[in-house]
Amino acid sequence: MLGTVENHSLPRTAAFFDLDKTVIAKSSTLTFSKSFYQGGLINRRAVLRTAYAQFVFLVGGADHDQMERMREYLSALCRGWNVQQVRELVAETLHELIDPIIYDEAASLIEAHHAAGRDVVIVSTSGAEVVEPIGELLGADRVVATRMVVEDGAFTGEVEYYAYGPTKAEAIRELAASEGYDLSRCYAYSDSVTDIPMLETVGHPHAVNPDRALRREAAARDWPVLSFSRPVRLKQRLPAFSMPSRPALVAGAAIGAAALTASLVWLASRRRTSGTPIARF
Repeated sequence: MLGTVENHSLPRTAAFFDLDKTVIAKSSTLTFSKSFYQGGLINRRAVLRTAYAQFVFLVGGADHDQMERMREYLSALCRGWNVQQVRELVAETLHELIDPIIYDEAASLIEAHHAAGRDVVIVSTSGAEVVEPIGELLGADRVVATRMVVEDGAFTGEVEYYAYGPTKAEAIRELAASEGYDLSRCYAYSDSVTDIPMLETVGHPHAVNPDRALRREAAARDWPVLSFSRPVRLKQRLPAFSMPSRPALVAGAAIGAAALTASLVWLASRRRTSGTPIARF
């Protein structure tokens, strides 16, 4: 069962999450277009184009050809951008733009896997400058993301590492080899048919808000299909993400008043013994 705590005498396991439309409700990269416009990195025409791309992505998903066109467009768009400026813009607007579009169901799953002793790994085609801060916000243990070539502190427009399709599966196998994960006991979640290689890599694949092609494939392979529909700010959930350590109970439907009470008692006792103030939002 998902909530069962791992037996540490057994090989380690992990849960691998695609990001866009799996953990968050939109494209992570396109969501920052307004910030990049305000920071002077793109013009109004580019903002409108990325808004249209976001719409297409949300309505119909993105097949291989669409993903390739998006990759080419974004690679050309970011040519010459100062990397540090991009990181600062993402950091400044991360909570404003990303926090409200995190699926409550995904956040609960992340908590559940952590509570069961599994690592959580975000595996995304979006760029590392965007994915890494989001991974940190979510409490992920590791991140696999696309990396652009950087020279003299700026993007060249060329791709150094493209985390897409079979490359995601290769990254997962490499992580399994280095971290000792037993892939037959690992979990994976994605919305896109382009992530079938990633889903095939683990023993427990799940289709989340799947596009039509992945839904057909999931039905043919008897993979579980999950529907995530409740974006929610992390600070509006139970205090699992504001606590200094991971909760002992699985979040979601199983977490109720008892978990909230236990968390407040724990925080109050910590404050009395260590002088650490209770976090307030």
